[in-house]
Amino acid sequence: MSRASLIVNALWVQLGWWGCVLGAQNAWWLLAVAAGLLAHLSFCPQPRAELRAVMRVGLCGMLLDWSLGVLGLFGFGQSALPLWLALLWLVFATSLRHSLAWAVRPVWRGALLGMIGGPLAYCAGAPLAGVALPLGIVGTALILAPLWALWLPLALRLADPH
Repeated sequence: MSRASLIVNALWVQLGWWGCVLGAQNAWWLLAVAAGLLAHLSFCPQPRAELRAVMRVGLCGMLLDWSLGVLGLFGFGQSALPLWLALLWLVFATSLRHSLAWAVRPVWRGALLGMIGGPLAYCAGAPLAGVALPLGIVGTALILAPLWALWLPLALRLADPH
């Protein structure tokens, strides 16, 4: 994959993150994110493999956040898993075979990135999206750090099981 493609993917993931988080308050952003997901798939050299990877990781991530919500780490209000968060998992999954592929080996790269980036993304997005953090930012981050140190390497493997 070319350097330009990696940069475009990284920019897409950042824009998608913002679109999903802002979409918690204004659903029009979610339409733009859905269009971005379709565009991503249409430009992939192997769209079927990419779709399988995105769905595999996305569904596992949705299950993870749903479980954390049920356990009380997050408060999503009336929804068990809001649409914006489900879309965010799909957006995140589009990075794993592209701009985050460098983190697959050695495993410590993915673990370190997950340990730092996972909690940062949640703690930055929660106030913007209206997600309650009953344990506070520090308590939530302390739980998410080891969880994401395990989850990101696993997600990278799920995205490209070869």
